[in-house]
This record gives sequence, structure tokens and C-alpha cells, in this order.
Amino acid sequence: MNLNRLAYFAAVVDTGSFTRAAERLGITKAVVSQQVTQLEQELRTSLLVRTTRRVHPTEAGRMFHARCVMILREAEDAFNELAQAAAEPTGTLRITAPNDYGIAVVVPVVTAFTARYPRCRVEQTLSDQTMDLTSGKIDMAIRVGWLADSSLQARKIGSFQQLLVSAPAIADRIAATHDPKDLAAMPFIANMALREPLLCQFSRGDLERRTVRMQASIAIDTTPGVLAAVKAGGGLSVLPDFLVAEDLASGRLSHVLPEWQLPSGGIYTVYPAAQFRPRKVTAFVEMLMAAERK
Repeated sequence: MNLNRLAYFAAVVDTGSFTRAAERLGITKAVVSQQVTQLEQELRTSLLVRTTRRVHPTEAGRMFHARCVMILREAEDAFNELAQAAAEPTGTLRITAPNDYGIAVVVPVVTAFTARYPRCRVEQTLSDQTMDLTSGKIDMAIRVGWLADSSLQARKIGSFQQLLVSAPAIADRIAATHDPKDLAAMPFIANMALREPLLCQFSRGDLERRTVRMQASIAIDTTPGVLAAVKAGGGLSVLPDFLVAEDLASGRLSHVLPEWQLPSGGIYTVYPAAQFRPRKVTAFVEMLMAAERK
């Protein structure tokens, strides 16, 4: 099927006239009429009711018009995306990310991105608060954890594991502990950036589950702050693996009850609703996903 005929038909329905459709398309009325007639013959269906004053779609024409609009929009987006992909990223990329993931992962990607694409600059906001993406001031957000339902568009690019960690001295005090319920009396550092900072849900295998409500001796509203307090010996806390991996490997932190698992979370790129993404956004996401795969 000739896709141009879909465009001719859609223009006739939109304008209610072969003449106005021809003017919109920049071709003659005769060509529009001929192509729409050919389309009806191919479909073996009357799509339009023609009168001397106006052209109306038939019931079949109305349904077909709705599909045509979708097809033509998808085709336009495909061409736009291809053109963007072929172009070098330019302009200012405005992104937001949580403090912990932003410092550990996003900042190194930002520096590599601006080195690779010198015609771009990046404005990055590090905040554990969810920023409004509908204002038009942010191109994309990186969100870590569990997404709430919204009209925004999201793409999962990775995942992380939550780990219960402590300084080695505190880990020695609880070395004989084997059940998560025994941790409730231990000093705990609550991360107030989380939705439920005191609730820990442990699992071991497919059948064993424990839900423990911790008692906070310290409460801090940023994840890097929680990490600093844990390393200083302030107590236990739950932190993401990407933030504590080096400290665990070096022995500066200990993994408490490693046989028990905490829920894993997702890492997402989140965008305002749009037909297609600017090249600066897609190029940055490609580099971020490459960093996640390492």
C-alpha cells in the first residue's frame, strides 16, 4: 500500500475538503481525489461521502482515519529519530539524579559524555527529592528504587541489591546473630530519603520471610550521609550495592547476615512525555547503560 494515500485521505478528513487538502499538501486537487479513489478501490470500501459543499467520512472512514493518524505519526517519529541519531548531540542536557547513584555512577558518565561531545554541556541536579519533570526545565531524571505510577515515560536500565552493612566493630558484636529479628535491638541509622526507613523485609530461599522494624538511633536524610555514619561506627543500615561495593571489598564495611536477602530495586531513566527524544538525551542514556553493564 502507498503510504502517501493515507496522508492524502487523512488531510481530506481533517480539512473536510479536497481543495483544502490539496492546498495543505501542496499538490493539485485532482491528484488528491485520484489517490483517495485509488485507496478506496484497494480497500474495496467507501471511505468518504462526497457532497457539493463538504466531504464527510463514512463510519468505516472514521475508523480508518484514526488508524491513519497513528500510522503517520509513528512514521514521522521514526524519521525524526533517525535524523536525530545521525546528528551529533548539541546543546544543554539537564538531568537530575539521587545523591548516591548520582555521585557514584552518573557524575563519571557526565564527565565522559562532555569529553566525547564537546558541543554539549550538562547541568546536573543531585537530590533525593523527586523533581517535577513536567515544567520543561529537566530533560530526564535517573530514579533508583521503585517507581510510582505516573504519566511520565520510563525505561529500566539496571538494578541494584540492598545490603545490610555496618562497620567491622559492630559486625563483630553481632557475629553470633543468625535471625534478622535479633537485629531490632541493634543501633540503626535510618535513611529518611526512603519511603519506609525503618522497615526491613528479609528473605532466605523461597519460603523464609522476616519483616523487622528497626529502632533508629540516628536518622539522616541523604544516603551518602547514612554511609558516612555507618563507616564511623554509628550502627547498621541498609545501603545499595553500587555505593558500598568498594568499602566491602576493602574491609571498611561488613555485610551483615549475607545469607538473608533484602528486596532488589530498579534503576530507571524517566522522561517528560514527548514524541521522540533529542539526540543529546539518547546519547547520554546509551553511555549510562554501557556504564551499568560494566
